[in-house]
Amino acid sequence: MLLPILLFIFGLILLIKGGDWFVDGATGIAHRFHVPDLLIGATVVSIGTTLPEVMVSATSAISGHGEIAYGNAIGSIICNTSLIAALTVAIRPSKVERKTLLTPVLFFAAAAFLYLFTAYTSGYFSRATGFVLLLLFLLYLITIIRQVKNTPSQPQTQEPSAQRSVMADIAWLVIGAVLIAIGADLLVDNGTLIAQGLGVPESVIALTFVALGTSLPELVTAITSLAKGHGALSLGNIIGANLFNLVLVSGVSTVLSPFAVPASKTLWGYNASLVLDLPLMLLVMAILTLPALIRGKLSRIQGIVLLILYMLFCLSQFLL
Repeated sequence: MLLPILLFIFGLILLIKGGDWFVDGATGIAHRFHVPDLLIGATVVSIGTTLPEVMVSATSAISGHGEIAYGNAIGSIICNTSLIAALTVAIRPSKVERKTLLTPVLFFAAAAFLYLFTAYTSGYFSRATGFVLLLLFLLYLITIIRQVKNTPSQPQTQEPSAQRSVMADIAWLVIGAVLIAIGADLLVDNGTLIAQGLGVPESVIALTFVALGTSLPELVTAITSLAKGHGALSLGNIIGANLFNLVLVSGVSTVLSPFAVPASKTLWGYNASLVLDLPLMLLVMAILTLPALIRGKLSRIQGIVLLILYMLFCLSQFLL
């Protein structure tokens, strides 16, 4: 058991560094060619920090562990919202631009509707569902690009590094992607072994440990943004990453290997995923985004409530 645990930790380290270097390279290239910050945060950074989830879920689906692919996407959204975003909001609440936030929130709502409709009606994510989710991903990118083109130019918050060349940025991008792929493979293989050794259902491991591990790039981005006084940027990255967990992570894994909604755990005689995980995903997103859309700012109480919900969620996975 010791070796799988060490390899699991090593996989997490590779994911963290890989995600960090990928984002550095991607944002370096984007800034060098004067791509607006809004587009970078809503697309490049969110995609970069979501790559661990993509790799873990795709690898899990191909290897026949659909519960990890499903649980990682849902668990990452819950973790991103009620732990990572909650920490930034609880520590330093900030104002947000409602117009900027509206597009990813609306796309998330559309993707969530499709996701829940599929889960509650058929309980099976077919390859066709995966293609529809990927289509939503493409539509979101097109919408953001068109929105940015129609937005007046804003001052750049970060200039390209004078010490780094374009080739260096590309190198960081490639190295980061490779580390993410290797780390994801180690995480899935050894996470499965640990779950089997402890007698814990794979869905529980995916919803907690794996989801937290693959959300670490978002945590690093959130802490960095918070330290630099850009809490709203962190929020945008979290919302974008949550959307990508549904349309990109779930879309890719479903297209590669369709799977059914995990039914390894029940709550009150019903599938725990349907009565706890999916409703909680919607609840924490509503608590985070609706007040921001209505009032144009975040409050500390939102972060505290979300943190309490996350602690209760983690306890429920092991006690219920």
